[in-house]
Amino acid sequence: MQNLIIMNAIVILAAGASTRFGLPKQNLTYHPNESLLQNAIRHAMAVSDTVLVVLGANRESIEFSIKDQPVTILYNPEWAEGMASSVRLAVEKLRTDFLQISSALFMLCDQPYADADLLLKIVNAAQNDKGIIASHYNDTLGAPVLFKAKYFPYLIALKGAEGARNLIQQHADDVEPIDFPLGEVDIDTPEDWERFR
Repeated sequence: MQNLIIMNAIVILAAGASTRFGLPKQNLTYHPNESLLQNAIRHAMAVSDTVLVVLGANRESIEFSIKDQPVTILYNPEWAEGMASSVRLAVEKLRTDFLQISSALFMLCDQPYADADLLLKIVNAAQNDKGIIASHYNDTLGAPVLFKAKYFPYLIALKGAEGARNLIQQHADDVEPIDFPLGEVDIDTPEDWERFR
């Protein structure tokens, strides 16, 4: 089990501007004294020794709340392009500074039900032959999603706002789905937040 943990990195994508919400949703208080981003970091650290957090918009106010965490904080100056720029930045960092990493699990801080149990289930499923382990919810395959290292060149080639969803669809025969019905709960608007609370 220890080898598995060491070989897998978790990347938390938190660079978005939260334009539909109107303020940085990364800092929304989820548990007492814990923000959505801090919650994601806690669950990620329970599963992996290598956790990267990609920040972009509102970097200063968000980074202040996590600067004492034992994570690698990356700043994405191209955050306005969309999620692909953050994925590229994280994978490039893994390929240069974390050579032992054999896979990367990408998660979003605005999926509050993506907990350590789910992340561990995804990491354990990576022991099979499939190259992509993707969460399945609402007829969708998406985040949290793990890509083995053979997909790193594809991830570095991503462009725009779509993230890795097209990549998952293009390689559907290499995808292991993990049921995560609560994955459809994400926080994009104040109304989403009120419903969640």
